[in-house]
Amino acid sequence: MKLRSLRLPALLLALLLTISAASGTVVAQDEELSGSLLLWHGWTGAEADTLNNEVLPAWQAAYPNVSIETLAVPFDQLKNKYQTESASGGGPDLLIGPADWVGELVTADLIQSYDSLIDPAVLDNYLPATLDALRWDGQLYGMPESFEAVAMFYNKALVPEPPANTADLAAVAGQVTADNPDVYGLAMTSDFYHPAGYLLGFGASLFDDANMSALNSPETVNFLNWFKTLSEQPGVYQQPDDGAISSLFKEGKAAITFNGPWYIGDFAAAIGEENLGVAPMPVISENGDAAAAPFLGVKHLMINSNASEEQAKLAATFATWFSGPDSASLLAAGAGHLPANTAVDVSDNPIAAGFVAQAESATPMPTIPEMGQVWTPAQNMITAVLSGDSTPEDAAAQAADEINGAIEQMGA
Repeated sequence: MKLRSLRLPALLLALLLTISAASGTVVAQDEELSGSLLLWHGWTGAEADTLNNEVLPAWQAAYPNVSIETLAVPFDQLKNKYQTESASGGGPDLLIGPADWVGELVTADLIQSYDSLIDPAVLDNYLPATLDALRWDGQLYGMPESFEAVAMFYNKALVPEPPANTADLAAVAGQVTADNPDVYGLAMTSDFYHPAGYLLGFGASLFDDANMSALNSPETVNFLNWFKTLSEQPGVYQQPDDGAISSLFKEGKAAITFNGPWYIGDFAAAIGEENLGVAPMPVISENGDAAAAPFLGVKHLMINSNASEEQAKLAATFATWFSGPDSASLLAAGAGHLPANTAVDVSDNPIAAGFVAQAESATPMPTIPEMGQVWTPAQNMITAVLSGDSTPEDAAAQAADEINGAIEQMGA
């Protein structure tokens, strides 16, 4: 799944000021380090502008003898271009990409581990889930720059205080609609990605130890039963079209929805920054108040396996700085990124703090190639249950069979 960029300087300005006050945006010069690095990325718009006009000049001020050359490649071409050129001994020193590239690139021996390149103490400064998302066989293959996960958006004009658990969620949804007949209390995107936090929160697993589907389980059935029951409650509306659900929230016709930080700008512009709230998805009353565990996406920097030891160490220095608070302040303000580095204090920014709180229980997106076979069958599973075309038991079994069939075809 492609990670989408955020564009909300206004709401994250407080975050920028906090960072700047804590650490400054330019570190002391290091004139001893010298060399050059080539960085490939797929960023455009605000991300590219911030990288080129703010981040790299700040690096140059701090490390005047280390030049950074960049190449912007269309995102849908970036991984293939990197694979092709790196496999033949070329490619850049550094690559910016999403977490779900890690497994494929490690398996092909196209990126190298950071474990021997950085001080392990540095990793204490990052959200643990963002590091877990970038590990393969126990080794770290990326430095996390920012993260994203689905959390709960709510309209404060309709819901002054966010529900903390799913029992309250259903009650609040019904009350909102009772008080406002033209408004849904809760509008849910019923694909696979958006409610996956609840599937995983019920204890379901996507894969077994052999990387085959584990969806055919009591935990999956419990989730499907609960999700169908919730969808039938007063004030609750669901459909798989993310755009349609988000439009309801923007139009003030839905009080609560679940989505990612890429919608912050649109939602704030539509209902007013003062009315926009973000909180973790309510814990699951029907499963001992277990936390929802939505997928965690991470933007990060990878080092080419072709880089020499000296060049890899230089690349690791840049990656550590790029994912640190000096760079994070610029990317947060200019591109709306949510920093993975915990040295960034977001406590004074309720929007960012809401997503950070959600990230603490998030599930790193699986990086194995088999993950690509999950999306459509899992979506069909949920649709069949919500429509009444299948029982949860039959739908879970069917999804697992379809996924396993597709996985077996991968090795054919």
